[in-house]
Amino acid sequence: MKREYLLKLCQALLIATISTTVWCQANRPADLKAVEAAYADLADAYYVTETIDSGLFTTYQGKDRAAWSQMYQQKRKEVLAGLTTLSSANLSSSDARVVSAIRRELDSYMLESGGSLSPQGRCQDAQQKEIEPSKLRDALYSCFDEIGNNLQFEGKRLTRVGALGLLSTLDDQQRRKALFLSFKPLWSAINAQDESQSPYRRVLRNAAVKAAKEGYSFDAAACTLGIKPPEVERWLEKILDAWRRVSGDRMIEPWDYHYLNGQADRLLSSAIPRDSILPISYRYYRDLGVDLKELGVLYDLDPRPGKAPLAYMNFVTLGRQTDSAWRPTVVRISANYSGGGLSELNEFIHENGHAVHGLALRTRLAYMDLGDTLFVEAFADVTSWDVYDSKWQQKYLGHAVQDSLSLRSQYAGVMLDCAWALFEIRLLQKPDADPNVMWTDITSRYLHIVPHPEWSWWALRVQLVDPGYMVNYGLGSVLTADIRQRTVQSIGPFHTGNSRWYPWLSANLLRFGNEKDTVDLLQSFLGRPVSPQALLDDISRTKP
Repeated sequence: MKREYLLKLCQALLIATISTTVWCQANRPADLKAVEAAYADLADAYYVTETIDSGLFTTYQGKDRAAWSQMYQQKRKEVLAGLTTLSSANLSSSDARVVSAIRRELDSYMLESGGSLSPQGRCQDAQQKEIEPSKLRDALYSCFDEIGNNLQFEGKRLTRVGALGLLSTLDDQQRRKALFLSFKPLWSAINAQDESQSPYRRVLRNAAVKAAKEGYSFDAAACTLGIKPPEVERWLEKILDAWRRVSGDRMIEPWDYHYLNGQADRLLSSAIPRDSILPISYRYYRDLGVDLKELGVLYDLDPRPGKAPLAYMNFVTLGRQTDSAWRPTVVRISANYSGGGLSELNEFIHENGHAVHGLALRTRLAYMDLGDTLFVEAFADVTSWDVYDSKWQQKYLGHAVQDSLSLRSQYAGVMLDCAWALFEIRLLQKPDADPNVMWTDITSRYLHIVPHPEWSWWALRVQLVDPGYMVNYGLGSVLTADIRQRTVQSIGPFHTGNSRWYPWLSANLLRFGNEKDTVDLLQSFLGRPVSPQALLDDISRTKP
């Protein structure tokens, strides 16, 4: 009797389960799949139009900018109409999350405002006192193109990236000082005479007001890492203090910072001519299990007037599952390389790290994005840090310098990023503070740089026109070191290649896009919360 009762109960439960499944499938909004497909088409049209605006090409897949723009407008209407229909539908929790993701990200695809990675204003407009905040930021961004990529030194024109690289190689201190001071027109455009109404200080106050209402960038960074917001500043101070303790007590001039920490750059510069950076990158990533050339990554690497003044990676079209197979993602990399060198190679390997991340995405259309900014920037350095490894150098350059010299070159750059991150965090909390004084306090204490509050020499990074962004580079170094350590523990070293690297990281870290919360993804990947210990241990290796 008991057996018959249990059998009937199981049958009843099975019938109920099947009935529920059939009911849910019958009542699942048929429009969701169409909305998600239209959303992906909208993203493709947006990215292709941005790429055309960047100057990489004038047509794509047989359509010009006008055709892609028209497609964008049509798909946007379809998505908005579909979201309206779905707002009253009885969605499952997973479908509701998809709709929420589309709503959340839709405003990031605003073609009307133009491509965010190309200058949209004129540098001189930054001097207008009544200019609106977004246009002021665009104007300052343009300064890095109009002035920063046209620096004058010894009768020659230099790009900002080229000049910073040259600071590592010039043996004559007076020439280094003259080169350093060639940045003064850029500093003046960004921060004028450091008065309270300078362009940068107005941008900073605007950003501080917005952050107070909508949340600070370092709050988002804390969320990504699973720590409390006050810990962000304390972690940065701890990292910088570790460098302070291993880098000696000698005070140095700012024009000597790159040179004294850049012996590896000088010793290896002849092994990295401009034309070598792409073949080296191809070879290294191919040894990691991913063929960038075969996967069709597009490159735009030569300087030209009006081009975005910073290196970046962006999508051209998103990957998606078709009826027969996966249609691969297409990405592009833009940079301004007039010469080669170790710092340029490091940056280029970093941008290709973004490309690898984009190519590894394997998720549904609504989640096809790289994820939290801090995680995105941190992952790109997982490979770029290898250019400072002597075994990597020997294999891919044919020459190598001792690791202690390379590590000093690597971490001198990382520490500047940490200093800029701390600089922005403190200024956003105290927007009326003097940025020159703030920068001087940080760099003299932690980097042993002679104080020069008379100059706004902090104004070297394009990202500074968006106050708060630098935390993604500074604090991202913690995550970079942690991911590198976990990867080596799991699949072995990869600094001279490891064919398991790309498949393993794709499956365990990169494929999810926005499907998972980053803090949960990282904790699952690491098997524990994120920690700065791996980074601190590595910094200790730079001690002479």
